[in-house]
Amino acid sequence: MATTPFGLWAGLKRLVAGADYPPVEVRLPWPRLNLIAPGVAGLALIGVTVATAQYLIDSRELPALTGVLIAVLSVLPLLLLLPRPLWAWRVMFIGALFGTFNQAGDVWPWSPLQVVVILLVLLVVGARVDRAVLIWMGLFTVIPVWIFVNPNNVGGITILFVVVAVVAEVIGRTLRSRTSLSEQLAEQSEVSELEKARRTVLEERTRIAREMHDVVAHHMSMIAVQAETAPYRLPELPDSARSEFTSMAMSARQALTDMRRLLGVLRSEDSERLTAPQPGLADIPELVTSAQRAGMTATLDVAEGEAPPEAVGLTAYRIVQEALANASRHAPGAAVRVEIRPWTSDLSLRVHNGPPLSEPQPGAGDGHGIAGMRERVGLLGGELTTGPTSDGGFAVAVRLPYATPAEPDAGEEA
Repeated sequence: MATTPFGLWAGLKRLVAGADYPPVEVRLPWPRLNLIAPGVAGLALIGVTVATAQYLIDSRELPALTGVLIAVLSVLPLLLLLPRPLWAWRVMFIGALFGTFNQAGDVWPWSPLQVVVILLVLLVVGARVDRAVLIWMGLFTVIPVWIFVNPNNVGGITILFVVVAVVAEVIGRTLRSRTSLSEQLAEQSEVSELEKARRTVLEERTRIAREMHDVVAHHMSMIAVQAETAPYRLPELPDSARSEFTSMAMSARQALTDMRRLLGVLRSEDSERLTAPQPGLADIPELVTSAQRAGMTATLDVAEGEAPPEAVGLTAYRIVQEALANASRHAPGAAVRVEIRPWTSDLSLRVHNGPPLSEPQPGAGDGHGIAGMRERVGLLGGELTTGPTSDGGFAVAVRLPYATPAEPDAGEEA
């Protein structure tokens, strides 16, 4: 809290009636001591209270009730010192005002215990509060000194209180600096751990990208080259076979393009470096056409509707792509129907294939297509249903929710 006029006023309000500071919990290094320490401290405080009350009754000839009340006000700040520091000072201040009854003109108008408590509270609480609060605390603490202390001793006691307040400020600033330094070190350590984890992830992504480039991309390139050169190496091929090889080459080149885009993302620390447009709902007809060129009996039924967000369109494209690939592997020769229904708040997608007309490819059931679909749909909060159908085929049904921009109210138009 700053020591500007505004800060001083805020410090005064907090000292008198503001929120207290957080409690401090002291834990001893030995568990058994932590169990018995509260009881021992409580007994000690009771004993000190009784001794102080007896001292006040005997030395000042106070009534028993008054002596006990002043003794309680003298000891109570010790109970509040760690859990409620501001309240500890407030009770101490009240005790300092009322603890001088029948004082006999001694140097200290308070009992020896109360003098120790006043100095201890000023030191401990002063080390915890803000500077503006400490300034007001010091000023208020010396008021009873100026009122009740012998004029010959006011100067020395005031200087003592000021020195204690200055020491409290130095201790408090040192403790706060150490705490701040510890927090900064902990934060830096956390940042270092996060950076280490990030680098580990990036290295793993780079390793995966390297393996994909050296193995998968190489084989895809060989497939594309062989498909492109087949019509020239085998001149006796019929036109239908030439078209098939051309379609295979186009699919292989497209797969290589997608793979290079994926490898760029894997090798990059910032996925935003991907600048090529992602496929979406408008690209699904071309996807189905490519499947038809590859020999599949595929049809597409798309209802008119509002265009979904880019993320929904990309997910729909990837699901149709995976569903067509699964149908070609698991149900060779089966007719496939793709149905898309974009509505105002979600997109419904269904890919259904009939029963296979020949045996599936070897190892066709070893992939992770359905799991990948489920992950993509889950990221958008959608629903995925897969399973066999009554005609012996298989269906993939997806619902992808999305929110369209709200129409502005008439009252908001200006």
